[in-house]
Amino acid sequence: MELRHLRYFSAVATELHFGRAAEKLHIAQPPLSKQIQDLEVELGFELFTRTKRSVSLTPAGQSFLIEVTQIFQQLNKAIDIGRKTSRGELGQISIGFVSSATYNILPVILQQFRDRYPNVQIELHELTTDRQLIWLREGRIDIGLIRPPIIDGDLRSEIIFQESLVVALPTNHHLASSDSICLTALATEPFILFPRQLAPGLYDPIIAICQSAGFSPNVVQECIQMQTIVSLVSANMGVSILPKSIQEAQRQGVVYKPIQTSTQSVSTGMVSSVDNLTHHLAKIAIVWRLNDDSPTMNKLLEIVLEK
Repeated sequence: MELRHLRYFSAVATELHFGRAAEKLHIAQPPLSKQIQDLEVELGFELFTRTKRSVSLTPAGQSFLIEVTQIFQQLNKAIDIGRKTSRGELGQISIGFVSSATYNILPVILQQFRDRYPNVQIELHELTTDRQLIWLREGRIDIGLIRPPIIDGDLRSEIIFQESLVVALPTNHHLASSDSICLTALATEPFILFPRQLAPGLYDPIIAICQSAGFSPNVVQECIQMQTIVSLVSANMGVSILPKSIQEAQRQGVVYKPIQTSTQSVSTGMVSSVDNLTHHLAKIAIVWRLNDDSPTMNKLLEIVLEK
């Protein structure tokens, strides 16, 4: 029995006339009658009662029609699901993200994707950049939001967000009332930063702007989560330099100040510009597997990378 036999039966059962059913199916009537007869032989029961003037369903034919109708409904549903899945409109996508992305780009991406593709299930994983790269290679996530750069021939990435850096100070710090912070004023301060191996794309620019002011920061504590850094700053454990969007966290006991665009080196006394280093340094990139042809992933990339 083939699917076409069920289509032939359904057409005759709907029309209750072999001629009209044949016309609807775009085939000749004799072959249609033969196909129905063959189907009845295969099933082992009659589907139709035939007279010279009429065609009607047998009781078995009526029951069979109910089930066949359900089969076609399920088939149409399966076809629709398959088409939507092939277009990336159904399915699941797994996204990794660094914690700081929740303060800037991640909510925007999720809202836009959910608005366009409400039937796609989104699975989120908060991970450091190095863990995301591992999970991407293992196929445990489809997309990552990381701190660049990355060097991996199997992965592709593109910068999607960048922002300036700010100084985080305890509210009782002697510089807390300043409109902006000259980096040289932080030369002897204890710093709380990310470990370099987890976020070199954030760690290196911070070290660079401090060195441009003539000093290397005295790092007394390293934390893998930005919220933990802010908490330790609020506890007066030290100061930090963080992406500007961290201000959205509104943590009590912490103030954020912009960095002055020129500073006097503590070692040479010379005034130098740090403008190019203080703008657009904290970057977030989207990263994905180079040969991944997932339709759902490509739909997300279309939203994120559209210009």
